[in-house]
Amino acid sequence: MAISYFITSTGTGIGKTYTTAALIRLARSKSLKVAAYKPVISGFDKLEIVGSDTWHILAALGEAPTEAAVARVSPWRYAAPLAPNMAARAEGKQLDCEALFSFSRKALQEKADLVLIEGVGGVMVPLDDEKMVLDWIVAAGAPVILVAGDYLGTISHTLTAVEVLRAKGVEIAAIVVSESGAASVPFDDTLAEIGRWVAPIRVLAMRRHADGAALATLIDQALPLRSQ
Repeated sequence: MAISYFITSTGTGIGKTYTTAALIRLARSKSLKVAAYKPVISGFDKLEIVGSDTWHILAALGEAPTEAAVARVSPWRYAAPLAPNMAARAEGKQLDCEALFSFSRKALQEKADLVLIEGVGGVMVPLDDEKMVLDWIVAAGAPVILVAGDYLGTISHTLTAVEVLRAKGVEIAAIVVSESGAASVPFDDTLAEIGRWVAPIRVLAMRRHADGAALATLIDQALPLRSQ
């Protein structure tokens, strides 16, 4: 059975895709077979795929951004850079959450050493007018990697997300703190403070421009499985 994770975050633009791509590259460097998806993406310009989250995932997988590959990785694509419910509404649509949940559960059964599903926005972002990313996480059933930032206020946002996930019985595999390079608080101080409050959850540092080696503990457990 594959090692699987649902990658979510405390908000938007914090580093989910950077973390996802880093995990993919790291796993592939260890000759692991990887399957990765970002099923829902908003702010997607079909004429400018290069640079999009979907493009970064495909690039990490070593795949060209063909129409078929984009549709496989991100079946639900919306143009407006808004929460999915609002982005879909702008196109006269509504995201089919049950179809999304079913897609995700099926993806997590894929024959691979590592399967990643990247969410959209943060933990509490609305998907439709009733369900949020949190409901998607619960429905998928995979352990979560929670990506947090290093900005002023991130401790409150991170601890809030942790409490919400715990309240739903979600397993948190790790918190990855993504370095922005523009924080007013020293990065190591932020790491230590988050770690103090969330123990025994492991807190990993994703340094700016890092290659993802710090995330190795998240995939090394897949190595013995590969040899069986």
